[in-house]
Amino acid sequence: MSIIQTKDLDLYYGNSQALKKINLNIDKNTVTALIGPSGCGKSTFLRTINRMNDLIASVKIKGQVLFEGENIYDDYDVIELRKRIGIVFQKPNPFVMSVYDNVAYGPRIHGIKNKAKLDEIVENSLKESVLWEEVKDRLKRNAMGLSGGQQQRLCIARTLAVEPEIILMDEPTSALDPISTLKIEELMDTLKKEYTVIIVTHNMQQAGRISDNTAFFLTGEVIEYGKTEEIFHRPLDKRTEDYITGRFG
Repeated sequence: MSIIQTKDLDLYYGNSQALKKINLNIDKNTVTALIGPSGCGKSTFLRTINRMNDLIASVKIKGQVLFEGENIYDDYDVIELRKRIGIVFQKPNPFVMSVYDNVAYGPRIHGIKNKAKLDEIVENSLKESVLWEEVKDRLKRNAMGLSGGQQQRLCIARTLAVEPEIILMDEPTSALDPISTLKIEELMDTLKKEYTVIIVTHNMQQAGRISDNTAFFLTGEVIEYGKTEEIFHRPLDKRTEDYITGRFG
């Protein structure tokens, strides 16, 4: 079942067209990888799904992005949308506050003040992001003291704390060491049982390991989209094969 559908989605930065007629159906409880060379529209597309591009003055969007059948570019509450569709960025960006307060930040904004309830949300979110055992004795310490990999898992915990349905990840492991990368890859496999994950990655091996479906972007278009195994081993388009085998990009 599709949780996100895009219909003839075009996006312009001023007069420059960055996305061209994107038609994608993204299935619930899967990991979908967006691959392609730098500047091909992957991150721009990712940010259309929770309207992060609204923050850029020159952006114009045509077409539809349907979330559970409802067009998010109609009269849609953007705050509610970003609660239901969270995003984790390329570089870990914890707030300069305690580990506990980082995770509790979103629930507090959405009106949860009860200490026992916040304690429960913080613990559960840190457990879901496989960080609890590492930080349970330092919840009151500044999050900036954590390692890069721990900070990124904290950012995932912060996203999970508001109970989203979709988690967008924009190259979440590109700034991390191999061990931290592996932990986050394992985490994504667990997360898809409860959430839908959409990830931008430049790492072909990573896309092959973690994703159920893959979309190959090139110059603002989706060249090919399907089951990851099919895209990687039996691509229908020569450009897909050339990119995956490292002939360009």
